[in-house]
Amino acid sequence: MAVRDTDVNVQGSALAGQHVLLGVTGGIAAVDTVRIARELRRQGARITVVMTHAAQRIITPLAVRWATQGEVITDWDGDMQVLDGVDGVLVVPTTRDTLASYLHGLQNGPLLMALSVARSRGNPIMMVPSMHIDLANDPVTDELVDRARHQGICIQWGNEEEGKRKTPAHEHTVASFCHLMNTNQSNRKSVVITLGATQSAIDDVRYVQNYSSGATGFSLADDLYRHGHDVTCVAGVTTADQPAWLPLVIRAPQPDQMLKELLALTNDDIDAWVHAAAVLDYVVESPAEGKIASQQGSLSVNLVESQKHIMALQDRCKDAIRIGFKLESGIKQKDLIYRATAQIEKAGMTAVVANRLEDLHDDTKPRGYLVDAYGSHFVLENEEKMCEAVRTFIER
Repeated sequence: MAVRDTDVNVQGSALAGQHVLLGVTGGIAAVDTVRIARELRRQGARITVVMTHAAQRIITPLAVRWATQGEVITDWDGDMQVLDGVDGVLVVPTTRDTLASYLHGLQNGPLLMALSVARSRGNPIMMVPSMHIDLANDPVTDELVDRARHQGICIQWGNEEEGKRKTPAHEHTVASFCHLMNTNQSNRKSVVITLGATQSAIDDVRYVQNYSSGATGFSLADDLYRHGHDVTCVAGVTTADQPAWLPLVIRAPQPDQMLKELLALTNDDIDAWVHAAAVLDYVVESPAEGKIASQQGSLSVNLVESQKHIMALQDRCKDAIRIGFKLESGIKQKDLIYRATAQIEKAGMTAVVANRLEDLHDDTKPRGYLVDAYGSHFVLENEEKMCEAVRTFIER
């Protein structure tokens, strides 16, 4: 089947079935509207756009209509009835004039009317300002932002660059908007995810480390965050890109550091724990101080068994959902399922994602198997299915 240039590859379901009103005002950042719109569609959104007159001087309605494949309202003569079914509003960029007009109840265009309707209906609203740093630092701007936040509006500032407060990258903006849209859905949970590799020092400049890029953990964290969950990551050593929009990533590269952070988090009200980190089974017994001299012949390093995190946390997390990961090698599928079931019983887990080392980079093999406490197992065809399955366990 041929792919049209207007099509997008759907990459998530965070906005599936949601009707999003995309407001575009006259900041120069309006040139990114095409990217924003297509990113919203990649998460499943249906889009209606309202452009101010100033925005139309920067980007044409034709380009926006191509990007959204939806209605683009440019004046009062547009089809205003499409606004009746809007689920949430994203205004990017947001000028200070638009923010001030909204707060003072002005109705000098379709966008302000749509914002007023959304406010009266309690729809989620996110505004992404873009302006010169002097204007951003004006106390009046601070007052307007504070008032908007007091009314429940999510204001997302970007970083200061080249003397301006620019809008964040379009992926960042849409991920944050997805979280806002879903945070009030039922069964949203507070989730802790461990991820990445861990290391144990040999001396002050050398260490032993197992392999894990952190990609799986970051994918899970990203998916859960976009679906409105409160996500905390405890990360070891990672090489995969960390999504910039994740709210809290605690770095703990050593197994004992990671366990210490996890034990501290048990003092909070955590609903679910996902143990995706590759925690060393063996650590160096006595790391040397300083640097061991080179060219001294053979070096013997004594390794001792390290503490199992899922066992150490068992009593303190017994009322929470607990999902583990188990990697094995050189065994048959039925034995993999058996060992995953044994881990569930021993550590009091809710479910375990099990896979084999030799299958990890084989596209003909499934991403893994989700095994539950009853011994049932489900094939996870790819990373997307894995994220969906883990999320389902957490939300039910």
